[in-house]
This record gives sequence, structure tokens and C-alpha cells, in this order.
Amino acid sequence: MNKPVLAIILLILGGLGLASLFTVSETEYAIRFQLGRIVKVDYEPGLNVKWPFVNNIRKFDRRILTLDTSPELMLTSEQKYVNVDSFVKWRIIDVARFYTSTQGNEAIALNRLHSIVSDRIRNQIAARTLVEVVSEQRVTTMRAVAEAANTAAEEFGIEVVDVRIKSIELPDDVRESVFRRMAADRQKEANLYRFEGREAAERIRSDADRQVQVLIAEAERDGQKVRGEGDAIATATYAKAYGQDEEFYSFYRSLQAYRTAFGSNGDTIVIDPGSDFFDYFGTDGTR
Repeated sequence: MNKPVLAIILLILGGLGLASLFTVSETEYAIRFQLGRIVKVDYEPGLNVKWPFVNNIRKFDRRILTLDTSPELMLTSEQKYVNVDSFVKWRIIDVARFYTSTQGNEAIALNRLHSIVSDRIRNQIAARTLVEVVSEQRVTTMRAVAEAANTAAEEFGIEVVDVRIKSIELPDDVRESVFRRMAADRQKEANLYRFEGREAAERIRSDADRQVQVLIAEAERDGQKVRGEGDAIATATYAKAYGQDEEFYSFYRSLQAYRTAFGSNGDTIVIDPGSDFFDYFGTDGTR
């Protein structure tokens, strides 16, 4: 066998060897076909072998992918429109079923997945009021959508990992109506808080007034008691002084009466000079 023929044979054998090898990465699924029929799908990552010209290989992404949809107009249970912008996280879990149901066309798979998710979101929003749609119940709503969409997508070999709403926008007329309603609700709450505050203030003032009255009554009682004790002591003192020196006691009491009668400037008293009131005003100092 001459060298040119041998070289051609080796070249052909090398080409056949290369054609019989293929690699599968950790992020890929691989399907081996034989005359258009699936013969194997469970390939591990690494180098694998196939029959050249008899088998062909199709690869699909096994990572979690994102379907970003366009905003859609949907109706709430109150027949109010909202623009819902959402996205879906999904992945292939059964590559053979995925291929047979979509002919291996990812565009077909995304179109079907979009229809499934959109219908579930529409149903969930139609069962809720506008306030519930834009409130914290949105997380619960999206969880229910993901579960329902995942069940429906299983027949395509797809798992719906998550569904999220990026934004919910209201048409201008609906937005204005919502703002007015929210303002009315907040005003109602504010009026309630003001009423409760006034009620609490009145209760506090009433309690304070009651305590003031109690304190004044107790102080008045204590004052009367002290004054009574003082009057008793004074009376006893006067009685004792009167018993010791009647003349001095009469003089002292007269001085007190003069001080009381003439305590202010300009006072005028019209009285008989010979009355007993002026006993101690005599010029000779005698009564």
C-alpha cells in the first residue's frame, strides 16, 4: 500500500473518530437521535460517543431561564383595568417531553408558557379587588399563579420556578379614582384618631379636675383642722391671760380692736366718744 493511500485512509479514520465524539457541559441537556427517533437523553457531563452519520445530537439549556413578558391589561373583580408587567423563571426538567411537545423549538415553548402564566395571572387578578391586587397580598397571588402554571406546564417538560410581578400600573381614570378613595380612607382614619385623641384628652382632664378637687378638699380639711387647733390654743391662751391679769387682757384686746378698725388710711368711724370703745383713749390714761 503506497503512502498517499495510507494517508487518505488515516485521514478518513480520524474524521470518523472525531465525528463519533461529542461533549456535554454541566449546563446542557443532550438528546441523541437515530433516524429522527430519540434513543438516549440521560447523558452525564463530559465526553460521549455516537455513531457518525447515523446519530445526531441536539442540546438544550438546563439552567433556570427568564421569560420577560410585555405588560398586559387585565380586569379586577371590581371591573377595573390594570396594566400588569410580570416575568417568569422556568427551566426544562424533562428534555424528551420538551422536545416532543415543542419540536425542540424554544420560541414555541415560550409562547405556550406565556399563555399559561398569563391566563393564571388574569384569573387570580379577576378574583381580587384592586386594593388586594396592589397590597401585600400580591406575594400570595403570585405564589398561587406559580403553582397553577407549574401544574399546567408539566406536560411540556417545563418547571415554573417562580412568577413575579414587576409593576402594576393603573389607567389614568382608575388611578385618579383610587387616589380619591385612598385619600378618603386616610381622612376617615385621621378623623377617628382625632376623635379618640379628644376623648382621651377629655378623660385625662376630667381625671385631673377630680384629683384637683380631692386635693383642695383634703387641703381645706387639713387647714380647718389646723385653724381649729390654733383657735383652741389661742382661746386657751386668752383665757389663761385673762385669768392672770384682767386689766391687761382688756387693754390688749382693745389694741387689737383699734388695729382692726384703723388698719387702712382714710378710714372714718362715727361713734360716740363716750362709748366703751374709747376707754383707753383718755388723756389721763385712766378708763
